[in-house]
Amino acid sequence: MGVYLILIIPVLLLSMFVQWRFRNKFSKYAEMQLSSGLSGKEVAERMLHDNGIYDVKVMSTEGQLTDHYNPTDKTVNLSTDVYYSRSVAAAAVAAHECGHALQQAKSYNWLQLRSSMVPVVSISSNLLQWVLLIGVLLISFTGNPIVLAIGVVGLALITIFSIITLPVEFDASNRALAWLKNNYGVMQTQEENSQAKDALWWAAMTYVVAAVGALANLLYYASMLFGRSRD
Repeated sequence: MGVYLILIIPVLLLSMFVQWRFRNKFSKYAEMQLSSGLSGKEVAERMLHDNGIYDVKVMSTEGQLTDHYNPTDKTVNLSTDVYYSRSVAAAAVAAHECGHALQQAKSYNWLQLRSSMVPVVSISSNLLQWVLLIGVLLISFTGNPIVLAIGVVGLALITIFSIITLPVEFDASNRALAWLKNNYGVMQTQEENSQAKDALWWAAMTYVVAAVGALANLLYYASMLFGRSRD
C-alpha cells in the first residue's frame, strides 16, 4: 500500500488540478466570442478545405468535451457546444480535431501507429481490471504470477498507447494553431490566438497526466509482480 500511495496519490492530485484548470479555461474562452463570428462547424470546414481535404465530414455529437476525429469513417465529431458556438474555445477545439484529419491526409506516422493499436488496447482495457484482480489474488494466496504477468503486459500496452498519444495530440494542436494564426478571417486578433493556444495547451496537459498515471499504475503492479517473483 505504501508504494501505491507514493505512486498514485500525487498523480491523482495532479490529474484533478489539470482537469479543473482545463475546464476552467474552456469555460472562460467559451464565453469569448470570435470577432469573425464563425461557428465551430464553419471553422472546421474552412480549415479542411484550405488544406485540400474534401472527403471528411464535420458532424455534431452529443455530450460535453466529446469532440474527436474518427479516422475510420473520416468524420470530425464536434460536441454541440462546439459545433454551434462562435467562441474562441469552439474555434480552437474544431481546428484541433481537423489537425488530426490533416495528420491522416499527410500519413503522419504517430497517428498511424496509434490507430493500429486501438483494437488491441480496447480489448485490453475492457478485460484488464478483472485480470489484475484475479492476478493479485492468485499471487497473494498461491504465489502463481502468470495471470498478474498477463495483466502487467496489458498495462504496458496501455502505457505505450498513452505515450504515443502525446505527439499525436501536440502535433494536431500545432497544426491548428499555425492555421489559425495565418487566417485573419477566422481569428482577427493576437489576443484570440493567445487564448486558443492557452486552451489547447491545457487540453494537451490532460493527455500528459493520463500518460503519467498509466506509467505509475504499471510501475505499481510491476513492482508487485517482480517483488513476489523474487520471494
